[in-house]
Amino acid sequence: MVAGTAAGHQRQAPNRASGRRTTAEETNEPDMNVTDPIADMLTRIRNASAARHKELSLPSSKVKREIARILAEEGFIDSFDTEPDGVQEKLTLRLKYVEGRTPVVTGLKRISKPGLRVYARKTEIPRVLGGLGLAILSTSHGIMTGSAARKQNLGGEVLCYVW
Repeated sequence: MVAGTAAGHQRQAPNRASGRRTTAEETNEPDMNVTDPIADMLTRIRNASAARHKELSLPSSKVKREIARILAEEGFIDSFDTEPDGVQEKLTLRLKYVEGRTPVVTGLKRISKPGLRVYARKTEIPRVLGGLGLAILSTSHGIMTGSAARKQNLGGEVLCYVW
């Protein structure tokens, strides 16, 4: 009898043919519900660049496309495009590396979160790494960089920092 089991019943591991975990793509199940899609996007970029991937795909939305547009304009990623993927579009980002090795994106940080929103007045827009980084804001005129918001005298929600 195995210790810790009742009446001689043995515990069995889940029956997996290959012994490895399956992903949602392999089982044709939808991706898991994400509470904070922007944080999910930033985490995927952070992980893909740490693993030296050339590109990554994620579910698309207007906010994610705007953040990708800003990252491409500011030179943090090579390019991005969207393609239909069933009901929802898929956003594909091509990451950029210095000399093919070092990721251009060295850090990403989510600032305003669903549980704690962070807003900045036009005079309080933060500078990231003394101007070397980038603050991305959601303003009444759309999503833009901190420097663009400063030029237009706009404040807004501080979405994230990129450096």
